[in-house]
Amino acid sequence: MKNLLVKIIWMLIFGGLITSCEDVLEVESESSLDESVIFSNPSLAEGAVAGIIHSFGETNSYRGRFILYYGMNTDTEVTHSLKDVDGDKARLSNYNTNVNNGNMNTENNAWAKFYEGIERANVAIRGLRKYGDVENNEYMAQLLGEVLTLRAVIYNDLLRAWGDVPARFEPVNAETVYLPRSDRDIIYKQLLADLEEAAQLVAWPNETEITSSTERINKAFVKGLRARLALAAGGYGQRPDGIRRSNDPDLAPEKMYEIAKNECLDVINSGTAQLETFEGVFRSLHREDYVAGKEILWEIPFDAGRGRVIFDLGVRHTTTDKYTGQNRGGSNGPNPAIFYDFDVDDVRRDVSCVPYEWTNGVQVPTNLNKFYFGKYRYEWLYEEAGRRVEAPNDDGLNFLYMRYSDVLLMAAEAINELDGPDAAAPYLRAVRERAFPNNPEKVDAYMAQVTTSKEAFFNAIVDERALEFVGEKLRKADLIRWNLLGQKLQESAEKLRQLENREGKYANLPRNIYFRTAEDGESVEIYGLNFGDTDEEGASLGYSESKEWTMESEGDLVTYWDALYVNDPDEQQYWPIWQVFIDSSNGMLTNDGYGY
Repeated sequence: MKNLLVKIIWMLIFGGLITSCEDVLEVESESSLDESVIFSNPSLAEGAVAGIIHSFGETNSYRGRFILYYGMNTDTEVTHSLKDVDGDKARLSNYNTNVNNGNMNTENNAWAKFYEGIERANVAIRGLRKYGDVENNEYMAQLLGEVLTLRAVIYNDLLRAWGDVPARFEPVNAETVYLPRSDRDIIYKQLLADLEEAAQLVAWPNETEITSSTERINKAFVKGLRARLALAAGGYGQRPDGIRRSNDPDLAPEKMYEIAKNECLDVINSGTAQLETFEGVFRSLHREDYVAGKEILWEIPFDAGRGRVIFDLGVRHTTTDKYTGQNRGGSNGPNPAIFYDFDVDDVRRDVSCVPYEWTNGVQVPTNLNKFYFGKYRYEWLYEEAGRRVEAPNDDGLNFLYMRYSDVLLMAAEAINELDGPDAAAPYLRAVRERAFPNNPEKVDAYMAQVTTSKEAFFNAIVDERALEFVGEKLRKADLIRWNLLGQKLQESAEKLRQLENREGKYANLPRNIYFRTAEDGESVEIYGLNFGDTDEEGASLGYSESKEWTMESEGDLVTYWDALYVNDPDEQQYWPIWQVFIDSSNGMLTNDGYGY
């Protein structure tokens, strides 16, 4: 996907296919002629995939807006702007979003770019079906399956962020320029059908040259995405008449669990994906070799000069150094409470939650209110890919959209609901064993505890997904579909208050941390982060520095836990449609029923 020539060709081609709404009637005949040429030619049709992905990489699309802002302020992830409670950045996360938000209310923003990608997909689907001979040409069938899946990816994120949205499954024409919001059930049913078809069209990982890359769509990802959508379709969500599940019998929970179970078991039994070590999967991401058949099922491709994954989500470098020419990172990070939810022997903790930043090439502890997502690091990009980021605004790292552990945990969740905890246990155990490679006795004890009932197992899945996917932007949608968003945020706010005041389970945590630079001259050694550490022992170690480990500063106008959410999260589960799109919708779009 980083082939610039293909992208240039596609953008030249697309000039004849994608037009403004005002011009739709005038270009219809020319567009149809272009489609007959483009979508009957494998080399040209290949550009359809790149054309859709191009919409992902636009500045205000996934690249600089959706990946940065979606899903923040949960029990696992927060924006570091949260204390500026009335600022535009904070309001995108604190359940007080404004329809004229300065970071989103522009005509070229994520909403528009998502529908641009959908329109490109719709044109390609029409062209491939009509001219691609997909029944007899496996290559063209693969392309059709990819485009169907990419459209489903975009709709998945529209539904996650905005709830009910307009359903567009055909190219725009004069009658469909303006559409109202559609009941999300209509979209879910179409996407489930589309992905069922796509799974018959695309190959398994490494079955073909195309599917040897994690930047291209393969059958394992299609099935995993269908499982993800089924669980969402059968789950809860805010609707204009309240928080509820679908009333459509086709989307009944047991039917959706059955789809999720079958799709996940197909992936598992195919043997085309596997767990890596937990740190290893993220080092693989930074290696940029895109080798399919391991844990990463699909990643959003960004060119080296595009994409802001480390730039926005990664461990912060306050100055440039040997690892990066950018002094960036850390716009978001882990909720501080999640660090203390990890068992000290869980290898995921120190990969997911980093309590330091880099200054002048040396790691320096932050504060209790500022952990960073350690899954994204300039230093790993340098070490694994040999690439030092030089661009001022982009790092080019792909965004990991789905990995195999998600399939295992979705399988465990669905099978528990349908068949009970004993049948589901092997899939949770696999993830748990990877998290505790040196402590099998802890895994055994845990599994014995959580398999005592279906409810206990479900609660274990809720907890495990929190620990497994810190920083991967899955948590908010999970909590919404479980109808746990408000509850978990209340619990998290209380945890944060107790943590700051050293109450409850945090009562014996040290007030300070003690630290020094290691012998390598750049790594920091910190004492005082773990349960069982004490200030007395910390002070006796002879470390060169110490500091109070706190979330609050003198003069703060709002506490960290009160800034986590402003309104009831269950009354604003989704973003509003931005005012610019309301104003240009010819009266068809509103935010009625969504708390705005």
